[in-house]
Amino acid sequence: MLILRLYAALSVCFFLYAVCPACAAPAETSPRFTPVVRAVQAVAPAVVNITSTHVIEGYRSSPLERFFGPDFSGVFPGDPSRSQKRVSLGSGVIVDGTKGLVLTNAHVIAGGGQVVVRLLDGREFPAAVRGADTDFDIAVLEIMGARNLPTARMGDSSDILPGETVIAIGNPFGFTHTVTTGVVSALGRTIRNESGLFTDLVQTDAAINPGNSGGPLLNIEGSLVGINTAVDARAEGIGFAIPVNKARRVMGDLLGLGRVVPLWLGLMVQDIDSRTAMALGLKEVSGVLVNTVFEGTPAARAGIVPGDIVESVNAAPMHDRRDYINVLRNQTDGEDLRLQLRRVGRSFTVAVRPTPFEDDTARALMEQRWGFVAHAGGGGLAVASVRSGGPANFLRKGDVIAAVGATRVNSMKDLLNAFRRERLASQVLLQVLRGGRAYYTRLVL
Repeated sequence: MLILRLYAALSVCFFLYAVCPACAAPAETSPRFTPVVRAVQAVAPAVVNITSTHVIEGYRSSPLERFFGPDFSGVFPGDPSRSQKRVSLGSGVIVDGTKGLVLTNAHVIAGGGQVVVRLLDGREFPAAVRGADTDFDIAVLEIMGARNLPTARMGDSSDILPGETVIAIGNPFGFTHTVTTGVVSALGRTIRNESGLFTDLVQTDAAINPGNSGGPLLNIEGSLVGINTAVDARAEGIGFAIPVNKARRVMGDLLGLGRVVPLWLGLMVQDIDSRTAMALGLKEVSGVLVNTVFEGTPAARAGIVPGDIVESVNAAPMHDRRDYINVLRNQTDGEDLRLQLRRVGRSFTVAVRPTPFEDDTARALMEQRWGFVAHAGGGGLAVASVRSGGPANFLRKGDVIAAVGATRVNSMKDLLNAFRRERLASQVLLQVLRGGRAYYTRLVL
């Protein structure tokens, strides 16, 4: 009889194990509940998979593309123009569950269109883009129709330690909520790509693959310390993340102002060619030459003077004035820049805190450097006056500025942003509308 009772009890236990595997899960005191496991369990519900669908109008497919897929697009002439849907996958992390706010990369949702987020429990919601900035590769989404969601705890990226354990969670190649671990390999990294220069990145050897973009980088305590953004395809174990302190500041600007506040140091620089390098006694052509320092600006207060050579900014070498502009475009208000300068053969470093490049300042400098005044009108930005003998002497009152370089100009804000990007250029291409006809011309500065 005792044997029968024991057999019955064991049968019940096996039945419960079969129908409820969680019942057999190890207790939280088990050695298997490592800090990594605890961090993942705490944050995984706040990690979302993002699907962005956009339509390419006037798309032409080729026979090879129809057979092998989009990698063969454009190899041969295709069908008449048609539209095609393109879907991109990425990751994100909920940083405000009450408002349904998600941090991700700007390139994840590039192209516009419909954005859908999927939670760990399988629920899907449409999302609206509340702000994005490609210079920082940060975007803020709002999950529509869902509130009181799980939230990741934001940490402090200023105290990240090289060598400490970090955890990445994301959607690589469509495999949802994939966990990888590694260490912080280095801090303050700078990378270049076709979009520009990205500085102050966290380098990690945690596996980051396509689809991980926008997902969280966590420390061992489960705090968000970075937003995964890029992987170096030339090598294994080299990934990068945007420090969470920078991401937080960008998010605040996007939500509060609708844009990230542009910054400047209050100086103008020019490229160094071989003749200039020889005249300055340089052994090689490198850096950018300071030619103007404006009074009352951070550069003036830091003691920078015309003739100084900016060799690097935050350890990123300056090859030309475009590098200098790109570095400033990737900075947020309230942080110092470390400039390595050369003056009369001596190298030294100064710390300079950029200041907001306000519209009034940008407009005054544009009118001085480009030599014309514009205002809204004529279906765009109409030229109001032109400085005699200035670089824009070919313009006439009433001409409409339609584009600066490849960037369309529809408002004074667009024109000022274009000036901020091109203010150091020696030549600027303008598209001008006159009498209903468009032509291109150059400002030679």
